[in-house]
Amino acid sequence: MREISLHILDLVQNSIEAGATAAKLEIIEDIIGDSMIIRVSDNGRGMNKKMRQLVIDPFITTRTTRRVGLGLPLMDMSTKRCGGYLNIDSIQGQGTVIEAMYQYSHLDRPPMGNLVETIKSILVANPVLQFSYHHTVNNKSLSISSHEITDILDGIPLTQPDVLIWLHGYLSDNIANLYGGAEDENN
Repeated sequence: MREISLHILDLVQNSIEAGATAAKLEIIEDIIGDSMIIRVSDNGRGMNKKMRQLVIDPFITTRTTRRVGLGLPLMDMSTKRCGGYLNIDSIQGQGTVIEAMYQYSHLDRPPMGNLVETIKSILVANPVLQFSYHHTVNNKSLSISSHEITDILDGIPLTQPDVLIWLHGYLSDNIANLYGGAEDENN
C-alpha cells in the first residue's frame, strides 16, 4: 500500500472482521521529535501469542475471502524501512492494539494519502461501529467520534447527500487546520 490512509482502512477492517464493536484510531505526528505513530485499537476477539507472531506473514490470514493477508506484512515492512516498528498487542477475548511508528522525515515514509475519505468511509460504511478518531500534529489536535456525529445529526443517516457533503467539509477543514491551513494530502 502506497499511502498510510490505506493501511488505516485495512487495520480498521481487520478490527471489524475480528468482531469489534468499537475501534479507536490515533495519529500522532511529532514533527519536532521526528516520529509519526498510527495506533488502531479495538475490542474484537483478540489473538493469542502464536497468531500475533504469524499475522505479519503474508501467507497467514484469518479472512476467508482470500488466501493471503498483505496489510500487516506490508505495514511492518514499510515501518522498518523508515526507521520505525510495528507492534501488535492483543489479548484473546479483549481486543487488539496495532501501533506503527515511522520516522517522520524519512524519505521512504509513505504519504498520508486521503485521510478525509478514509475517515468518511469508516464512518459511513460501518454505522454500528463505535469509532473514534484522535489526530495530533505537534501541539494541535482533532478528536471526533461516531457517537458525537450521530448525536449532532439526531437520527439523520450519514448516507444522506447533504450529510456527506457536510462531513467531507468538516473533516477537510479540521484536518487542514492541524497542518496550519490548506490541506496537504501528501503529508
